[in-house]
Amino acid sequence: MSDNYVVYILRCRDGSLYTGITNNLEKRLVAHESGKGAKYTRGRGPFTVVYTQDHDSKGEALKAEIAIKAMQRSEKLALIEKREERG
Repeated sequence: MSDNYVVYILRCRDGSLYTGITNNLEKRLVAHESGKGAKYTRGRGPFTVVYTQDHDSKGEALKAEIAIKAMQRSEKLALIEKREERG
């Protein structure tokens, strides 16, 4: 297990956005795709990772996840767009 955590946003097949955290993004994506990830993502795949943010601790990642989940959809889309512009 890694000590580093990542906050991620998925764009679901239906266009909705899902935010989560993990210490192994590849493994978590496999879980989402197989229907064993979050309840929200079941049946909403395939998914596209549209945003990631690295953190040194689970606590930091949880705080960032909570902040992103509190955002309006338009704010999340702006966050994603800003990240895409930076490349």
